[in-house]
Amino acid sequence: MIEVQSTLLHEDLIKEDFVCNLSKCKGICCVEGDAGAPLEQAEKEILEEIYPKIKHLLAPKGIAAIEEYGTSVLDLDGDLTTPCVDGHKECAYVTFENGITKCAIEKAYEQGLVDWKKPISCHLYPIRITQYPEFEVLNYDRWHICKDACTFGRELKVPVYKFLKDPLIRKYGEDWYTELEENLANNS
Repeated sequence: MIEVQSTLLHEDLIKEDFVCNLSKCKGICCVEGDAGAPLEQAEKEILEEIYPKIKHLLAPKGIAAIEEYGTSVLDLDGDLTTPCVDGHKECAYVTFENGITKCAIEKAYEQGLVDWKKPISCHLYPIRITQYPEFEVLNYDRWHICKDACTFGRELKVPVYKFLKDPLIRKYGEDWYTELEENLANNS
């Protein structure tokens, strides 16, 4: 584990390569799984606030899910997540363009409709965060549907932490990322 401020990073985030390859996977991570995307408590309020601004970008079945379940839900484990269509799998915030899954929230962000890109758990994927009272642990979530991202990452020689530089800075700040790079340089 690599310690940076009040976080511990699994070494796989440094050793493993990863670059999303939407042309291959078609964004399947947004429509597969057993629950919606994990949310931080503050993100619940953000989703409630932006929903009217992004609603027109959503698929009818996504709107129906949000109208039925709300802009966020508690999953079977009691964790806050995005709602899913029909209560499972496909995220209610999904939209499709040319057969590729896109996030309607991110689309609204790119169009200047909202100033929030998307849930941090989505932006950080394949990193998953486990929170403890005194620190957080960042782990690499291996999922078979991301095999093309692993292959593409190896071809480009881009480790997970470099691929996710922007979301890591979004979550922890520039100083945190600089400290991570300094730690890695000092330990190589």
